[in-house]
Amino acid sequence: MTTTTPATSFGPNSYEGTLERYDAVLGLETHVELGTATKLFCGCSTVFGAEPNTQVCPVCLGLPGSLPVTNAKAIDYTVRIGLALNCSIASWCRFARKNYFYPDMPKNYQVSQYDEPLCVDGYLDVPVPGRAETYRVLIERVHLEEDTGKSLHVGGATGRIHGATHSLVDYNRAGIPLVEIVTRPLVGTGPDAAAIARAYVTELRDLLRGLGVSDVRMEQGSLRCDVNVSLMPRGSSEFGTRSETKNVNSLRSVERAVRFEVERQGAVLDAGDRVVQETRHFHEDSGTTSSGRSKEEAQDYRYFPEPDLVPLAPDAAWVEQLRAELPEPPGAQRARFAEANGFATLDIEQMTNAGVLDLVAETIAAGAPPAKARGWWLGYLVGRANEAGVEASELAITAAQVARISALEDDGTLTNKLARQVADAVIAGEGEPDAVIDAHGWKVAGEDELVAAVDAAIAGQPDAAEKVRGGNQGAVGPLVGAVMKATGGSADAKRARELILERLTG
Repeated sequence: MTTTTPATSFGPNSYEGTLERYDAVLGLETHVELGTATKLFCGCSTVFGAEPNTQVCPVCLGLPGSLPVTNAKAIDYTVRIGLALNCSIASWCRFARKNYFYPDMPKNYQVSQYDEPLCVDGYLDVPVPGRAETYRVLIERVHLEEDTGKSLHVGGATGRIHGATHSLVDYNRAGIPLVEIVTRPLVGTGPDAAAIARAYVTELRDLLRGLGVSDVRMEQGSLRCDVNVSLMPRGSSEFGTRSETKNVNSLRSVERAVRFEVERQGAVLDAGDRVVQETRHFHEDSGTTSSGRSKEEAQDYRYFPEPDLVPLAPDAAWVEQLRAELPEPPGAQRARFAEANGFATLDIEQMTNAGVLDLVAETIAAGAPPAKARGWWLGYLVGRANEAGVEASELAITAAQVARISALEDDGTLTNKLARQVADAVIAGEGEPDAVIDAHGWKVAGEDELVAAVDAAIAGQPDAAEKVRGGNQGAVGPLVGAVMKATGGSADAKRARELILERLTG
């Protein structure tokens, strides 16, 4: 069941207003760097973060006379992905050369798969916020290819080539195994189009992590998404012209890219103009896209079979063995996690929608009680992330650090207010929780200090003290407030209240 919002709540050019006149058609192409130790066709390391151009060899640089050899583990991982996505696995397929020139392509072609992919015709059922039923995303193909290098544009304000003084190329990434998962057109999404796009990439990321085939770290580029959007008038069956927003690298940005393109294309069509088929760049700071280049068609790449690689023919018995080894799907994992930790279905849905379910699980594993772990991430840290305009996973605080702060709060070392101050300091880069506490002196006031603050509060507010003596419990609040102010928030408010009552009514 889809929830809709009345048209009167939004302007005609808003996302919601646009989708009252047009139907969005989405297509998502997700690129996943596989977690193999070596590259797809050579023995170079795939470790992230090495010095530029130190993980290269004649094969991944495409030097004359070098010959590729396919990485068996990459084939294994790709078949596992295909099986988990309910795909048919090809009994015979082969690689092709995709010919085009970019500076970060050392060979001037990319070894990929064209008309003979390894996995085809699958699906993934996706839970979507606000919908009672899952949305089935149909998978067209899952194919294996080599990743490109990375261009670094230096001297400009945006990090893009426009305005840069010069460009550098790092080929460390060139040749890393890259799986591309391509959906069929997503139709019938209604006003949930952007939410469904985000929910699909979220569910896909969780599935891939569960398979152990990739670390799926979007901030490092090991999972990135190309977002295709087109609009067609309500009631039409002919798809509109699509745009392709390239390399979107966060779940939040996938949703924002869809929303912006719906609004942009709606305005273009309403003005009587036509949408141009092109690639577009997504801008994290503004949530907008800008024109990149005209979009090539398949024939522009001049595909032909890769002559240096033998075809692939996965053995049927081996494929069935891999199928039998698949872990439980994300939905089953969530259900088991909920039961083990006493979470309701709504709790799981809220944590999933906020993108913190994994973080809560890691915090519990680090020793925090389930309810406290949920409260920290969903109740406080998500808010901090929203203020910063980032995902909660991008905050500079780890699950282990959150668990430590929670433990210090539970044993009385920190009040709730101090615990949050410590968390903020960790996020700001001040160090580990214990070091932050020592540096700032942020500890709950000792009994002697607390008694002195209570006596001072009573002496300083005689009228409130007299009301408490007369049985007015409400007057305790100002006295507790004075104690908290005197101790810089380091007092245990509950203990302060107990001491005040002991002094005045005991």
